[in-house]
Amino acid sequence: MNSFVLPHEVHGDGAHRVFAVHGWFADRSAYAAVLPDLDRTSFTYVPVDLRGYGEAADAPGPYTTAQAAVDLVALADRLGWARFSVIGHSMGGAVAQRLLALAPERLRRIVGVSPVPAAGMPLSGEQGALFMDAAHKAGNRRAIIDFTTGGRRPAAWLDRMVWTSFQRSDAKAFRAWLDSWAGEDFHAEVTGSEVPALAVAGELDPALSPDLMRETWLSWYRHGDLVALPGAGHYAMDETPLELIRVVEDFLRADGGDRA
Repeated sequence: MNSFVLPHEVHGDGAHRVFAVHGWFADRSAYAAVLPDLDRTSFTYVPVDLRGYGEAADAPGPYTTAQAAVDLVALADRLGWARFSVIGHSMGGAVAQRLLALAPERLRRIVGVSPVPAAGMPLSGEQGALFMDAAHKAGNRRAIIDFTTGGRRPAAWLDRMVWTSFQRSDAKAFRAWLDSWAGEDFHAEVTGSEVPALAVAGELDPALSPDLMRETWLSWYRHGDLVALPGAGHYAMDETPLELIRVVEDFLRADGGDRA
């Protein structure tokens, strides 16, 4: 076993501990827009960099949602967290669901923000080529971000998102992660889970839409819930940060206990 530790930062000192896992296009800075307004008294938030991203850009693989779940449990042990919640955006939402398969007894609640379903998202033809070539083509990354935010966001924001994604990810790891989150189907391992699970989906996102969450998330989790955000696409942290915080923290607060 290696001694790799997910790079992370700690915000707050609340009794309810929460990991925040980024998506395919970003490292832990994906949560930068919401950090100033989090409830740091009730919660301790720990955003992480997955292998291949941010401070872990040079970390060896495997670059898979399953390995990420193992890494998160190891980090929880290192932090002394017996139980915790997890928020995952997009690909990070698949990682959160992997935790359900790996260590359901450790989880208080999970939140998927535009989460990739545990059944994956098979890509083929032109769509598959668009995503596969995004590893080295800025235009592809920009097209994906623009499409999943409803074609409504400023050009400068799209350009910044693309620039940031290249700066904070390793291209080979980025490509390898695609095979995991898009191609792996593990929904049978989590169907029927008793862990309360919230999906937050932007109504402007045609890919990971509220309707897709109803077909997947709500049909798998006994205590699943869905909130659709009218003003958001795929990147609610940037598009509707205050609305996202309110929805997520209300859900986390409903856990009620101050368990470690």
